Amino acid sequence: MDIILSSISQGLLWSVMAIGVYLTFRILDIADLTAEGSFPLGAAICSVAIVSGISPLIASLLALVGGMLAGSVSGLLHTKLKIPALLTGILTMTALYSINLRIMGQANVTLLGQETMMRTLQSFGLENRLAVLIVGAIAVGVVILVLYLFFSTETGLALRSTGDNEEMSEANGIHTDAMKIIGYMLSNGLISLSGALIAQNNGYADISMGIGTIVIGLASVIIGEVIFHNLSFAKRLITIVIGAIVYRLIIDLVLQLGVEPQDIKLFSAIILAIALSTPLLKKKVKRINRKGAKLV
Repeated sequence: MDIILSSISQGLLWSVMAIGVYLTFRILDIADLTAEGSFPLGAAICSVAIVSGISPLIASLLALVGGMLAGSVSGLLHTKLKIPALLTGILTMTALYSINLRIMGQANVTLLGQETMMRTLQSFGLENRLAVLIVGAIAVGVVILVLYLFFSTETGLALRSTGDNEEMSEANGIHTDAMKIIGYMLSNGLISLSGALIAQNNGYADISMGIGTIVIGLASVIIGEVIFHNLSFAKRLITIVIGAIVYRLIIDLVLQLGVEPQDIKLFSAIILAIALSTPLLKKKVKRINRKGAKLV
């Protein structure tokens, strides 16, 4: 039960990042590596702001804005300078490493003794896991609601249309470059917000905490898609949350089996590879069953 509660609370915080990855990976059909830099960017901005005396909520919102600015840079590089999406992410991610160091002034910033959203709830007598669960649930609920409302607007529909068929969207008068930039901003804003929440939960921000972020996000998205098929946009966002929780549960179980923490990144890659290959394996199994039925 302790492992399950821990997985749910951690999964909720990570699912905000996974939703951000989903926006570029599925909506815009772009694998954006900016996530590796915008995640620690959010942690850096939030931690430095809290240490400077800013409230945790405002600090988290500042992290959101910082991530959106980073996303706008990637969007401009990709759309205006016509740099391929993969290289764009690498360029921005590399630049953000130095920017994050500048913001923190050192390799890591501790939040020991500082007021965070989790500690604020703990002051009311809640235990740590329950506090994390409440913060994560509120954050996820707000994110899903805002995205649902946004993608129901004309701009949101234009953004989805751009990802589905860019040429047709341009023919219908949609400014696809602007839609891509908005998509980049939304994605990296959420990823940065997740970094801020994770930093508050962990009690520190570290320059290397973004390594493997894209793998975690993609694994959460793919796991959710493997479990649930053909859903509406709002329901798909919920399945991403479920995917993030399942992913954290798998990682926690692996740790309980005695696997060394330094091997977690390896297991994360293996989980993603299995999740990505599952649809293909299902198709092969169906073909085999069909052939067997014909022979009978």
